Amino acid sequence: MKTFILIFLGAWAGISFAQRPAQPPMSQEQFTPEKLGYSLFWEDNFNGNQLDPKKWAVRGVGPRALGYVSPEAVEVKDGLLKLHAIQKGDSILIGAVGTQGKLMTKYGYFECRAQLQKSPGVWAAFWIQSPDISKGEDPAVYGAEIDIFEFFKKLGVDIVSHNVHWAYGPNQKSTRGMQSYLKGVSEGFHTFALEWTPDKYAFFIDGYKFYEVTIGISRIEEYLILSMELPSEKKDLQYTVYPDVFLVDYVKVYKK
Repeated sequence: MKTFILIFLGAWAGISFAQRPAQPPMSQEQFTPEKLGYSLFWEDNFNGNQLDPKKWAVRGVGPRALGYVSPEAVEVKDGLLKLHAIQKGDSILIGAVGTQGKLMTKYGYFECRAQLQKSPGVWAAFWIQSPDISKGEDPAVYGAEIDIFEFFKKLGVDIVSHNVHWAYGPNQKSTRGMQSYLKGVSEGFHTFALEWTPDKYAFFIDGYKFYEVTIGISRIEEYLILSMELPSEKKDLQYTVYPDVFLVDYVKVYKK
């Protein structure tokens, strides 16, 4: 799900996709934003038949990795946001939406309820992005890319990944991919969440906390992104079945 300038992609791929061993939850306690002291601040339940232009826009229309981001691959229907991966002739179309210029915020509890894609190759992602990430190397000043979750099915059907990147450029840094193991996560709907404070990021699936990290902390306002993503090498798409879809039931932001 990288927004990297293409010339750097090859050099950064090893950092971006280096994965830690998968681990179960830190405990069997299930958290809710309310239990952590948060109240609802912003939400979209995707009721209606089109993307709410006050909240979202199709993000990055045009070439991306091996395909194209296209409004044709974004659909709101049946109370769901549907981000498709579609093969159309020799092209692959994918859907991505973001809140840049609409919801810009920092700190809080960020949650979506979603059903992941079925295929390997393409992948579903929910992330937070800084508009200034390539302007400098201090994440407190220039922000970070916070990957709340990515589902690389090639890693396993019960594994979801999280990551944080900052200092886009030749000195880009990363927490390394954090892998969470939760049996059945690739089937049906699940919640994926991030608690972001001035001191830490905590990553949750279905209310279970899997990781806390205290490096790469952004202290600036950023925006939300939901996307279907594509790899940079054709061999990674050899087992992908089209059409595929990433379904999102809701996105909610909570604040203290």
